[in-house]
Amino acid sequence: MNKLVIGVKKWLSSEEFRELLKIADYMGRFPNEGSLFKINVKKAIANGYNLEDIINLLQDLGIEISDYFLNEVKNQYIDLTSIAIEWSIEYREILVHIPWTIYHGIKDFVKEELHGKYVSKDSEGITYRIKPYTLYKLHKFTNENGYYINDPSGLTIHKTLPFKLSFTGNLYPFQEEALKAWKENDYRGIIALPTGSGKTVIAIAAITLLNERTLIVTYTKEQMFQWKEMITRFTDINPSYIGFFFSEEKRLSPITITTYQSAHRNIDLLGRYYDLLIIDECHHLPADKFRLIAEHTISTHRMGLSATVVREDGKHIELFPLMGGVVYHKSAAELSQQGYLARYRVYTVKVDLTKEEKKLYQQLYQTYKYFSQGRGFQEVLESARRGDKSAINALKIHSRLRLLIANSESKLREAIKIAKKELEKGSKIIIFTQYVDQAKKLSEELNALLLIGEMSSRERKKVLETFKKMSSGILVVTTVGDEGLDIPDANVGIIVSGTGSRRQFIQRLGRLLRPKKGVEAKLYEIVLKGTPDETLARKRKKILETLEDFFEAS
Repeated sequence: MNKLVIGVKKWLSSEEFRELLKIADYMGRFPNEGSLFKINVKKAIANGYNLEDIINLLQDLGIEISDYFLNEVKNQYIDLTSIAIEWSIEYREILVHIPWTIYHGIKDFVKEELHGKYVSKDSEGITYRIKPYTLYKLHKFTNENGYYINDPSGLTIHKTLPFKLSFTGNLYPFQEEALKAWKENDYRGIIALPTGSGKTVIAIAAITLLNERTLIVTYTKEQMFQWKEMITRFTDINPSYIGFFFSEEKRLSPITITTYQSAHRNIDLLGRYYDLLIIDECHHLPADKFRLIAEHTISTHRMGLSATVVREDGKHIELFPLMGGVVYHKSAAELSQQGYLARYRVYTVKVDLTKEEKKLYQQLYQTYKYFSQGRGFQEVLESARRGDKSAINALKIHSRLRLLIANSESKLREAIKIAKKELEKGSKIIIFTQYVDQAKKLSEELNALLLIGEMSSRERKKVLETFKKMSSGILVVTTVGDEGLDIPDANVGIIVSGTGSRRQFIQRLGRLLRPKKGVEAKLYEIVLKGTPDETLARKRKKILETLEDFFEAS
């Protein structure tokens, strides 16, 4: 007798007979065996029956089935409902081959939810390609709908650490809240907390919570080393299980730390082997080449960390599907009020251009007005891109105006005055500037430590270690210090030149907020009266309030 033929000796009602014909073919009635039916798994699938439905129907009809029969049905069902997946080097994506037997039940999901792109078809089925970050959705869908995944390369296999990792630190209540919110969002999402609030420690606790192979992506090489030091400090891991993947050192390890640049260049390799993806400074992720890191990684579980997730270009919205949305946010003001970060004040100090600078400013401003021809700056910018000579000349004058404002002798003298006054009080001071020449001049005038981009990693590390050991002193930094460096505690900041960027302002303020008992942080911004400097200052003043509004609405 055929492996899938069953005999039904009892009399079936018309309704039972019609129901059975949805999963089987009628073969006739025989004196000794009763009514014979042959299970037709393909027909059952076409009628919307999964394996559990088939077995339940047979049991409801009182039909006895052996383990052997059950295995045969199961094997046929798996063969007909298995979706084959493989990593494609050509597309840098995952190929998904769907058999025709289940195509109509899954095509809308693949096209609409996974944004699958058609590749080819044959007599067996149809092939789409999907971005690796959507693989977890496919896996979840197949489990919920009784389908199977044929995965010879093990993309969907749970990738656990080869050891049980324990967290040896302690979390503040707000850090525990952040970790809980992330966990309740299926271990996915962005945690937005100010600089100095311990985002890295939350992420390390997450690693020990899941105990999965982990890929950590940092913005700078210095951050990689900081992450390894923090992981070894807050867990019981053997440091040999942490590997760096960058430049000449490329070692895949249970916990691998890489940079944005290295991850982007090697994502075909890195994207396949980790179940937990941690993106530091994740506001950089929406950049065209960096977003590939998140898109081409199969990691089911994801954590993004940022002090300033909101981007000026609005692309922070693109972070949400890639990482799981913002699951937790606290502002610097909230954490300061609760005592987790230092209390702070922002002082705006207004100064005048010198007589010579004012004269030059007026000349340049009138020239700019002449070339800009009444157009707004964005319009001038667009016209310059199209080759408009007047607009190009206007941009050149605009750059000279910016440099004049940023490098004003009045601002320099005021910064030196404030720094000396605070140094006498025993303060630890960071002076922020946009320009290398200005930073060097301030460093010479104040006999202060200097941190600029042209320094080697070794030189930067030496400067930071020196500043860390000082109880009082001055560090002058350019934009290299805005993010990506673990700058030691300071309680006074002086902004000599900067932008209206909310990210830059929040990052600079965050450098001062690590809690110190009885010490109030101060941030001075030096502003030139009667210039666009005042507009930037007003913009910076609104940033904290704007951030609050954004997160309340999201």
